[in-house]
Amino acid sequence: MAARSIASLTISFGLVAIPVKLYSATAPSQRISFHLLHKTCGSRLKQQYLCALEGVPVAREDMVKGYEFAKDQYVQFTPEELKALEEAGTHSADITEFVPISAVDPVYFDKAYYLAPDKGGAKPYSLFAKALRASKRCALGRWATRGKQYIVMIRPVEDGLVMQQLLYANEVRPIGEIDIATTDVKDAELKLAQQLIDQQSSSKFDPSQYKDEVSERIEAAVQEKVEGHQITLAEEPEGGAQIIDLMDALRASLEKRGAAAARKSPGEKPARKPAKQAAPAQAPARRRGAKQSK
Repeated sequence: MAARSIASLTISFGLVAIPVKLYSATAPSQRISFHLLHKTCGSRLKQQYLCALEGVPVAREDMVKGYEFAKDQYVQFTPEELKALEEAGTHSADITEFVPISAVDPVYFDKAYYLAPDKGGAKPYSLFAKALRASKRCALGRWATRGKQYIVMIRPVEDGLVMQQLLYANEVRPIGEIDIATTDVKDAELKLAQQLIDQQSSSKFDPSQYKDEVSERIEAAVQEKVEGHQITLAEEPEGGAQIIDLMDALRASLEKRGAAAARKSPGEKPARKPAKQAAPAQAPARRRGAKQSK
């Protein structure tokens, strides 16, 4: 099924204007959600607002929004006043600067959108994407929609452009607020850690290799319930002994990865296996010979 555009806007920088269509890059509707039910009869529950002072239900038409400026003290705002404070939608993403893509920490990433050229925008869209890709830079700017103003980052991808909403500085906690103890790392430990990283390294990220096992498990349980079957609860596995020594943990990880790689494909690179087995066998023989000569 072809994706549907959710909005149209214009990317503008200087005197250049690129009409584009906006597509959601994610699909949150696929998440599994549950409703609250009355346990005795199975009917769905309705939310009800109660007045904290009088303890009575309050109808929607009797509600008003307020801001708590001191403990239990509020200033009220009418819908008209809140509407007047909203940012007017501009239908335009105004570029303010270009920075290296690596300069934007992913911790600032929020919602992502795909951009496609709108009518008359194919040529400038293609030119803009190629220029960003060649310069290894992304565009930063502002976008106003639905009463709010966002920082946006427009970055090139293999097949086009992605517009990423960014968080504001006050929405990201600095890592300096976290207490991280400083410790010394030995060269041997660093070498083993780097070997483990090399063993598990890939040339690119393939998201299809990762599955949401929790969602799959929940979906299977829901289907079992729909079919009238009882769900068998699996016992939690007992925690194994913790390896305290860092060097032992790194060596064990390397050995585990090596064994897994050897089992992966018996016909894959057979020349390497005898070499790995021969090296340990020869070393003890040389050491025994050295002792006898003494």
